[in-house]
Amino acid sequence: MQPSVPGEEALVLVEPVRPHVRVVHLNRAHRLNAMSFELMTELEGAFAAVAADNECRVVVLTGDGRGFCSGLDLEDPGVIPGIDSMPLARIGPVAMAHFSKIVPVMRDVPQPIVAAVNGPAFGGGMCLALGADVRYAGESARFNATGIVNGLCSTELGASYLLPRLIGASRSSELLLTGREIDAAEAERIGLVSGVLPDTDLLEHCIAVAEQMCRYSAYGLQMTKQVIWDNLETTSLRAAIDLEDRTQLLLGNTANLIECVAARREGREPVYTDMPRTDIADAIRATDERSTVPKY
Repeated sequence: MQPSVPGEEALVLVEPVRPHVRVVHLNRAHRLNAMSFELMTELEGAFAAVAADNECRVVVLTGDGRGFCSGLDLEDPGVIPGIDSMPLARIGPVAMAHFSKIVPVMRDVPQPIVAAVNGPAFGGGMCLALGADVRYAGESARFNATGIVNGLCSTELGASYLLPRLIGASRSSELLLTGREIDAAEAERIGLVSGVLPDTDLLEHCIAVAEQMCRYSAYGLQMTKQVIWDNLETTSLRAAIDLEDRTQLLLGNTANLIECVAARREGREPVYTDMPRTDIADAIRATDERSTVPKY
């Protein structure tokens, strides 16, 4: 990624680690990857880059150094972009949105995002982890809602929406209201993360999980992520099932299922191309040809 400040090192790096896997690194280790305005600008750009990378099927998000992300940098937040000639009353909402839009940005990335949470994930850093599709923690990982501790509120960057859906309303309220710090073991016990790994194995494990996903259809991964997020906001079981049905039909119109059956018969791994089913196309052409034959 290009640094947001010319002449300085990039604060977010995108690393191609496998043919279809990209690792997005927060690269502000001297500040425990705390969120500055510049870091958030570059992080949004990094997600836009991987979203547009047609070779990328899964993204891993992690922090370099001793921490995942320690939340807003209270001592060195940087410069708010795009506020030239803006009246003071408008600057606050612009500054807030520069941080809070990152979770919707992560949702809109078509590829699944796996968070490799190493060390502190505090405040906005915990929210970044919540915005991922899958989370794994290193043994050093720690989580807390910092806003309430800092005299603000803990409901930020989508935490009040996502956390109750992940761990339940009561546990979520307790963490958000007390600012209590939890370790990796408790995070796994309450369902905040899918597993805990030694710090030295964390990133490689997340890359391996990403590689496992890459065995499947890129289209299937994308649509599964999209339906999961969409149905988080759906209050009707029937509406959720209707969306699932339509999505399954979209995938059913590819040759993937035919390839799956053939691969099992031949004792090999399937290779999913997401190309249209030729048998359906041939049937449609045959029907069209029959319909144009004159009848006497």
